[in-house]
Amino acid sequence: MKGYIGDENATAKTMDSEGWLKTGDICYFDSQGFLYIVDRLKELIKYKAYQVPPAELEHLLHSHPEISDAAIIPYPDEEAGQMPMAYIVRQPGSSMSEAQIMDYIAKQVAPYKKIRRVAFIDSIPKSPAGKILRRELVNHSLSAGLSKL
Repeated sequence: MKGYIGDENATAKTMDSEGWLKTGDICYFDSQGFLYIVDRLKELIKYKAYQVPPAELEHLLHSHPEISDAAIIPYPDEEAGQMPMAYIVRQPGSSMSEAQIMDYIAKQVAPYKKIRRVAFIDSIPKSPAGKILRRELVNHSLSAGLSKL
């Protein structure tokens, strides 16, 4: 891509000074020259060719009376790239299951936005400003042996 025709401002935001396209992916090359995509700058989950905004799913989860708090993270998947995974803090006394949570969301969203994994947690890690620390949850899902990758 050489840029946006007639829109130098958009081109400057999308291309760096050396002509590289800014995709929002965080990548690295290994010693053999293979490219690995390891994360995203933006908080979007890439499920197959679709973009899934975690905030949309979190908003729906927060609307359920048995859910105290929730966070959505990108979960690695060999076929899809990433899939939405929910970390859920249940209300005291709730016994809501993984399947019930997935069904609740599936009835409200397009098929590519469905939550495909659920884990229960005591509290969602947040910064002092209240921002969800997704990286901690991603690391937890990988270290807990939840990931196939």
